[in-house]
Amino acid sequence: MLTILSFLGGNVFRLIFGEVVAFLQRRQEQQNEIARMTLQGELDAAAHGRNLESIRLQADLGVKLIEAQAAIVSDQADAAAFQIAVSDVGKSTGILFLDLWNGSIRPALATLAFALVVFEAVRNGFALSDWDRELIGAILGIYVADRALARRGK
Repeated sequence: MLTILSFLGGNVFRLIFGEVVAFLQRRQEQQNEIARMTLQGELDAAAHGRNLESIRLQADLGVKLIEAQAAIVSDQADAAAFQIAVSDVGKSTGILFLDLWNGSIRPALATLAFALVVFEAVRNGFALSDWDRELIGAILGIYVADRALARRGK
């Protein structure tokens, strides 16, 4: 009988021990699976955040590209309008008063600019500042280079 008890005890012990070990292995596998799923969820969330940021950045760049293109078109339109306005300065309108007025503005502004430069130079003892040199350069560019280039184009 002792042999039977010993045999049953050994088999029962192995059976119980085998079930306990299997239970612990399943529990460990479940914990590992939960940890893997949690980590995968965190990785997916991080990837989703990066994708959203990428989409947002692409949208911002698209808007900036459209704004830059609109600015270029606007600048081209402004340049074309300015060129037309400059070319129309010397044209006669056929109205005597307007033609006299338009003909007197440019010489009056030139005289005023020249007087301001001379006054500034005299006041500073003929030592020209950067601003004075830039103003003189602009005046010479408008009244000398403009006419020289207009003659060359004819």
